[in-house]
Amino acid sequence: MYHTYLTILIPAIVAFAVTVIATLFIKGYMLESGVISIDHNKKNKPIVPSSGGVAVAFGFASGLLVYIFGASFPTPAHPFYIPVASLTYIYATILAVILIALGGLLDDINVKGKMEKATGMKDIRKGLKQWQKPLLSLIGALPLMAVNAGNAFVDVPFIGMVNFGIFYPLVIIPLAVIFAANAFNLLGGFDGIAGGSALVMMLGFLVYGALYGSYIGTLIAAVTIAALIAFLALGAFAKKNVLPGDSFSYAIGAIIVALMIVGNMEAFGIIVFIPWFIEFILHARKRFDVTDLGTLQKDGTFKPPYGRKIYSWTHLIMNFKRCKEWEVSLYMWLIEAGFVVLAFALKFVHLLV
Repeated sequence: MYHTYLTILIPAIVAFAVTVIATLFIKGYMLESGVISIDHNKKNKPIVPSSGGVAVAFGFASGLLVYIFGASFPTPAHPFYIPVASLTYIYATILAVILIALGGLLDDINVKGKMEKATGMKDIRKGLKQWQKPLLSLIGALPLMAVNAGNAFVDVPFIGMVNFGIFYPLVIIPLAVIFAANAFNLLGGFDGIAGGSALVMMLGFLVYGALYGSYIGTLIAAVTIAALIAFLALGAFAKKNVLPGDSFSYAIGAIIVALMIVGNMEAFGIIVFIPWFIEFILHARKRFDVTDLGTLQKDGTFKPPYGRKIYSWTHLIMNFKRCKEWEVSLYMWLIEAGFVVLAFALKFVHLLV
């Protein structure tokens, strides 16, 4: 058991260290390269580097590659350890995250020299067209489709076991990756709101995997948590911060789907992802031409940009209470934590039945 813990802990430590180095490098590199955005939540509207998600993707991939390294390079008698997780699934997950993060980077680097109308507001970062984003994020599904990852028998919440057959790898997986990546991308306008929410979700996956025997799910969640902590400390909450960008949201979306599929945690994952289902529906009410940001006030708080009209979780939060930036993010973390608790409660009830 101690040996098994080390095979999770060591990759997580490596993921943390690589993310720290990559974040520090990307801060300066992206700023010099013009991969920038305006931080609309600050009074002086500073220009800050963007696409910090590349650092998270590098850290995540490095951590899992360390796991593969230990299983692939033998001592004179045997490997360092016999792998518990499927190396095929791990390779597919790494490739999926790297490919989709690079796709998100293409969105992040579309920076203009002047303010232009983007999604619900004016910004120097125009990004891709709305119809291009789902097509671009499809690339993240290809590795998981190629190895026929997961099990076609899915425990759908409130329905039960459903056999999707050949439609699982060819239809369910690509649709899941496209939706998860683009839905997660809808909620990220405040410092730490996306990263913190992802961290809460991943902690839920970690505990679930440990309790219900999903070693690969525990491994992937632990590596992701380590990368997220490093990025939040040095990127989102640092004095000189870096915005996560679409490379971050796309990568996290791919990780979520990979956890659900290769970790056999589909039912749990659907419940904890409900806040983004709701966010998708709220944005769809305004045909996705909407911002989740608020209007900055002199006292540092934010008021909702559309009055009483709700097109995002953040609008609901700001209507409930005039919040500062960190408070908006904190409330969103608590909302996600509530859905994690709900997912465990439903699992517990299911086991009793």
